[in-house]
Amino acid sequence: MNIILIGYMGSGKSTIGKKLSQILDFEYVDLDNYIEEKEKNTISGIFKTKGEIYFRKIEKKYLEEVLRLPNSVISLGGGTPCYGDNMKLITEAEDSKSVYLKASIPQLVMRLKDEKNKRPLISHLKSEEQLVEFIGKHLFERSVFYNQSNVTLSVDNKSVNSIVEEVILQLF
Repeated sequence: MNIILIGYMGSGKSTIGKKLSQILDFEYVDLDNYIEEKEKNTISGIFKTKGEIYFRKIEKKYLEEVLRLPNSVISLGGGTPCYGDNMKLITEAEDSKSVYLKASIPQLVMRLKDEKNKRPLISHLKSEEQLVEFIGKHLFERSVFYNQSNVTLSVDNKSVNSIVEEVILQLF
């Protein structure tokens, strides 16, 4: 069985994914890291040198690859489910369950405001107000995809352990 973690950047997909994979003794795959290894370039480097269209094309190719792995916890990039027919691939993947880690705008702003430089999508935003507006607009656009997940879990003000426990209880 594969567990596919979906959610906005800063929602905890990587942290939850690593912990969940340890507990279940599953392989952990971060799609962005997987892409970087395969392309021998960073995500922001790929965006800069080859553009978003190229990135989204290879993202789909590598998504298809990781969905075929056995017994894995897979963390997707925040935008992955929203492009092409990626969400369809995710929902129709054999022996897989998707989990939307749903964080509120205030929670996301709190988590992301100090790491803007590490996040190409928000690095250009100057103020916290711009960050709030950006996240709100994005979440609105992306919620139609995120909400197609098998399970939706609110992650606000919860510990990593309690979120991991909830995921396990929902799926097994």
